[in-house]
Amino acid sequence: MRSRLPRTACLLRLVALCILLSNTAAYFGLTGREPLVFLPGPFSNEPPTGKAHLKQCEQMTLTRRQKRLCRREPGLAETLRESVRLSLLECRYQFRNERWNCSLDGRGSLLKRAFKETAFLLAVSSAALTHALAKACSSGRMERCTCDDSPGIQHREAWQWGVCGDNLKYSTKFLKKFLGQKKVSKDLRAKIDAYNINVGIRAVKSGLKTTCKCHGVSGSCAVRTCWKQLSPFHDTGRLLKYRYDTAVRVLSVTNEATGETELAGPRRHGQSLRTTDLVFLEDSPSFCRPSRYSPGTGGRSCAKDTSCQSLCCGRGYNTAMRLTSLSCHCQVRWCCHVECQTCVREEEVYTCKNA
Repeated sequence: MRSRLPRTACLLRLVALCILLSNTAAYFGLTGREPLVFLPGPFSNEPPTGKAHLKQCEQMTLTRRQKRLCRREPGLAETLRESVRLSLLECRYQFRNERWNCSLDGRGSLLKRAFKETAFLLAVSSAALTHALAKACSSGRMERCTCDDSPGIQHREAWQWGVCGDNLKYSTKFLKKFLGQKKVSKDLRAKIDAYNINVGIRAVKSGLKTTCKCHGVSGSCAVRTCWKQLSPFHDTGRLLKYRYDTAVRVLSVTNEATGETELAGPRRHGQSLRTTDLVFLEDSPSFCRPSRYSPGTGGRSCAKDTSCQSLCCGRGYNTAMRLTSLSCHCQVRWCCHVECQTCVREEEVYTCKNA
């Protein structure tokens, strides 16, 4: 009998499903059912007041324990939605010139397989959850956590100087508690999903930097305050895209010393599988034509000299002319005013043929 996937992997798969949907009314990843609207920008720094957060928690199909945690933390529901927004935008950006452009077109078949794309989705989803929770702590959106506990920084002083560190320690601890991470089963697919989820968390941790600020008369550094700060999530996305490009195909082997099954990949340059590698089981489809995994590349825009050949899968591309407006002949007027004319330019656009 096939063992069940850990709750962590199931939850992150649903988060990944959410980030693939391209409609403005998308499905929140924790449920995969009820529609919620993605906001165009970051959420307010102020946590929901009154019973607003209770309603948000009830809109999500969570376990009893997760709902209890959600109700106790007013800022959690919005933080979870913010993580989905981060994942959605970053996935689209990183794969904008790829045959698979992070669009599932309403089909969940991709997440049932063990492709490289599935590995990326799980990693970017867990990374976004980790990043959003840490940022929510430092921005004051969550009541049960605050600035990072770096030595020598008192919370009150940190807020006064505007140097509240991103609390990655609390973020990763709370994430494991919320997802209910337990010992991974012996199922190979479950091991792979858990491995890729942890790659996403490690990618966020690798971007944690120490930032310092000097205080003193006339900018002298008589006193220096330092705090921890996460890199922009775009940097994390770029790192995970590199991990995707260098992902490792793995298989299951038995550790002779312990008798337990482990993941193993081909030794590259004398190195074994690394904890930072994204891993997969199956070769990906071409994504060239419509299938249960993607809508294909027909009608996609491409760049003639760089991406059309690969993106259009050898089918060729259509060329059309369009008029675009842009500012031109700009001049600076005294004082502090710039006047520009509007110019119309004709340019070629290229789209992949459907057949």
